[in-house]
Amino acid sequence: VNQPVRKTDAMSLVTGKPVYTDDLAPRDCLIVKILRSPHANAWVEDIKTGTAEKVAGIACILTYKDVPQKRFTMAGQTYPEPSPYDRLILDQRVRFVGDPVAIVAGYDEKKVDEALKLIKVKYQVEEAVLDFKTAKDNPILVHPEDNWKALCPVGADNKRNLVATADETHGDLEEVFKSCDHVIERTYHVPAVNQAMMETFRTYCEIDTYGRLHVISSTQIVFHARRILANALDIPKSMIRVEKPRIGGGFGAKQSLVTEIYPAFVTWMTKKPSKLIYTRTESQIAGSPRHEMEVTTKV
Repeated sequence: VNQPVRKTDAMSLVTGKPVYTDDLAPRDCLIVKILRSPHANAWVEDIKTGTAEKVAGIACILTYKDVPQKRFTMAGQTYPEPSPYDRLILDQRVRFVGDPVAIVAGYDEKKVDEALKLIKVKYQVEEAVLDFKTAKDNPILVHPEDNWKALCPVGADNKRNLVATADETHGDLEEVFKSCDHVIERTYHVPAVNQAMMETFRTYCEIDTYGRLHVISSTQIVFHARRILANALDIPKSMIRVEKPRIGGGFGAKQSLVTEIYPAFVTWMTKKPSKLIYTRTESQIAGSPRHEMEVTTKV
C-alpha cells in the first residue's frame, strides 16, 4: 500500500529484451503459411500438392485429407462452450474468402511462398449466403454436416443456419407499454468491426522434453486454447502446455483461437518446431472480429 510496485517484465520491455512471441521463436524453426480460399462457398474437388512438395526445404504440406475428422469450436469460452462444434483444422468445404485450404511448412519463407503458388486446387463453387438478414431458413446451409453439434442448449440449429436463439420475459410487457406516455421502438445497425492490434496473430510451437506440445502464442486465453487444441488434435489436454508471453494488443480478438491450430498441427505431425505469423491482411480477413448486428429495442 502506498508503495510503487515494479512490473515483472518492466526492465525487459524498456531495455528491448525478447518478450514477444516472435522474439522467443528460434530462427531455424519451420515457417508455416496458409493457402486460402478465393471463394465464399465452395467444395475442394481436387488438390494437387506434388509439385509444391518438391520445392527445396519444404517439410510438409497438409490438406483436409490429413486432419482428424472431429469437429471443435475456435471460441475461447468456458466448457461446455455455447458456440457450436462446427470446425475442422482443414475442411473440404470452404465457407469464406480466406478460409484455410492447405498448410505449408518449410525452412525458408521464400520457398514456402513458392510452394504455395504451386498447389493446384479445383473448386466446385456454389452460391453463398452473404447477408445475415436472409441467412436464417435459407436453402443454402453454411453447416449442413451431420457431425455438427452444440454442447449447450442455446437454441442452435444448423439446418436453419441458426447459431442460437432464446426468449426470456419478465412481467406483462404489453400492459406496461399501454400505461406509458411515450413508447419508442427503434432498430439499430452495427457494422462488422475488426480489431487492429499492433502485434498480428502469431504462434510458435515445439515438442518439449516430455513429448508434450508446447505452444507459445500471442493469446488472451491460455487454458481455453489448451482445451481447443486438445479437441482439434484429438489428444489429451495433459499432452499440451500453452504459454503466453507479452502480447502486443488484443482488444478481445485474441480471445479465440486464430493461428494456434495450424503450427500446432504441423509440430505435432512433424515433431519439429514451427511458427505462423499472420500478415496484416490475414489478420483482417481471417481473424475473429465483432460480427455485424441488427438490434431492435423498445422502451
